Amino acid sequence: MTKKVLLVKLSSMGDLIHALPALSDAQKAIQRIQFDWVIDEAFSDVATWHDSVHRIIKTAHRRWRKNLLQTLASGELKQLYRDLRHDHYDLVLDAQSNFKSALLTRLARGTRAGLDKASAAESIAALAYQRHFNVDKNQHAIARLRELFAKALNYELPQTPPDFGINLQKLSPSPISLPKSYFIFIHNASWETKWWPETYWKTLIKRAKQSDISVILPWGNMIEKARAERLAEKEDNVVVLPRLTLSQAATVIAGAKAAVCVDTGLGHLTAALNIPSISLYGPTDPGLIGATGAKQLHLHADFACAPCYQKKCTYTKPSSEHPACFTRLPPELVWDKLMSIILLS
Repeated sequence: MTKKVLLVKLSSMGDLIHALPALSDAQKAIQRIQFDWVIDEAFSDVATWHDSVHRIIKTAHRRWRKNLLQTLASGELKQLYRDLRHDHYDLVLDAQSNFKSALLTRLARGTRAGLDKASAAESIAALAYQRHFNVDKNQHAIARLRELFAKALNYELPQTPPDFGINLQKLSPSPISLPKSYFIFIHNASWETKWWPETYWKTLIKRAKQSDISVILPWGNMIEKARAERLAEKEDNVVVLPRLTLSQAATVIAGAKAAVCVDTGLGHLTAALNIPSISLYGPTDPGLIGATGAKQLHLHADFACAPCYQKKCTYTKPSSEHPACFTRLPPELVWDKLMSIILLS
């Protein structure tokens, strides 16, 4: 008999990718296991990539909260309720453990499980569960999720490296022809403090051109598109991508020779696809959330106020670049490290 589990894990992109190895563990440990996944519509492509996922239930809390009256009139919340109640599950597992995810967990049918008060992101979430598990917060997010799944589904925690289980056959094809050999430079991030300076990207692009390698630049909004176009200006080895779905972006990343990434969701996807990558950390620390996969190198800015975890830079002393912490990660260093990781791959 198939064991049916409802996984509640809504966002963000990096957090969702962190959950994939736990799905792989469960699939290997329990022969007939099937997951339905409650996930934010903006990132629902992630759930389609893993073979253990049967049905996807989409939420849209970011969109819904902007106009609650319109949302109520649309019937989307009623449909979400019906979707959550459609099946009875052997286990309803909240892997996000905040108020929103706990509420959705509470609405589903089946034994509800999640982190205990001491382990949850928001302790109030634990009130929604019938089974509680303690998982040490002082470990990487991937390790925490693998441990939670192992405890909740009662199998021995594997000691193997994370297996993201991304089925490349399930990715959408690229809508454009791609160069034969290319780097992907993931410059886009939601926090402006994570933006590696444009002059540094320009230098890296020129170094790639000297090595006869093309550069692909993705973007997700108009600000990022404008930056990509500035970086590509007068550079005949640069391709600015059109707007892509997440699954199309994954296909482009999967074909790259190597990548340079700031701390962002696409960086986590690059690591999960085992593309040789340099990840640049200024205001954040890779310790508990760093991009994880084969052939990954994290470069962290050794700067007085780093990591600050601030979305706006408050450093006021003179600096040749902004954010100032990234002056500790100049393009020459990044290029040399990129070449070394390619040689090792």
